[in-house]
Amino acid sequence: MCNTARVYDIDLLATELVRALRGDRSQAQLSRRLGFRSNVLYTWEAGRRWPTAAELMRLANRVRVDPRAAWTRFHRAPPPWLAEADVERPATVARLLDDLRGAVPIAEVARRAGRSRFAVARWLAGDAEPRLPDLLRLIEATSLRLLDWLACFVDVAALPSVAAEWRRLEAERRAAYELPWTQGVLRALELEAYAALAEHDDAWVAARLGLDAPWVREAIGTLEAAGQIARVDGRYALVRSGTTDTRGDPAAGRRLKRHWANVGVDRLEAGAEGLFSYNVFTVSEADLERLRELHRAYFRELRAIVAQSSPAEAVVVANVQLFALG
Repeated sequence: MCNTARVYDIDLLATELVRALRGDRSQAQLSRRLGFRSNVLYTWEAGRRWPTAAELMRLANRVRVDPRAAWTRFHRAPPPWLAEADVERPATVARLLDDLRGAVPIAEVARRAGRSRFAVARWLAGDAEPRLPDLLRLIEATSLRLLDWLACFVDVAALPSVAAEWRRLEAERRAAYELPWTQGVLRALELEAYAALAEHDDAWVAARLGLDAPWVREAIGTLEAAGQIARVDGRYALVRSGTTDTRGDPAAGRRLKRHWANVGVDRLEAGAEGLFSYNVFTVSEADLERLRELHRAYFRELRAIVAQSSPAEAVVVANVQLFALG
């Protein structure tokens, strides 16, 4: 996963998105279909003015891209109300954005988006409507998954400014999905002790992860092919951020979670050190929701500590589970 917003040329991306949605249709004709007397599509694509978030949803509908279906695909667990919502309404867009924000403070969303806290608060409350570039900023700031959102509306490979980034992201995901241990190997390559080695040693990495060396060699080859690592002065170095957002494919994400849960089971059965505990209990529905939020808050705090932790001295797995039986 990734917990840092990526930096894009948002204004350029906004023009590319409108252009991709229009396809080979006439700007003037599509402008009229949207109810405008002037060629508004030309001004949008030129970056002279911008559609509102709701106007973008209406544009998507007119070019046969179902915006409700797109938002539903984007959500890992779509809110029930989305099934009946009119996503061309500004209030619905505001509710979707606030739902994406979850428990992230508005001040943090504003910092990530590079906009004032006052403006972000008004957008999320539905008191004002963001224009397209700010909509894109808010989606990245609230979800950290802007490219996945775009992919629900258009072919991201057709957006020149982010096409290469999209290909890299897809390659990284394939590496994580096909060989989950690549994530552990990446973390091992970040260790201070690895940086102190005279040269790369598969056996050394394997020992730090509790693996066999052939698994490490396969993971190294997969990471090199994905462009995530490169050999420098005898050792491997990360070419880019070692975090990979794997939330785009829910089924593959479940397989990854199952893999790491099984790693925990294997370590438990082997009597390895670690925190392994459970508790079966009854609780009210209201308190169950409180416990869910407590777990989410714990995981957010865990990630915040990890993001600031230095030096890198241990590779760690945190499996967090909370579920109702039946």
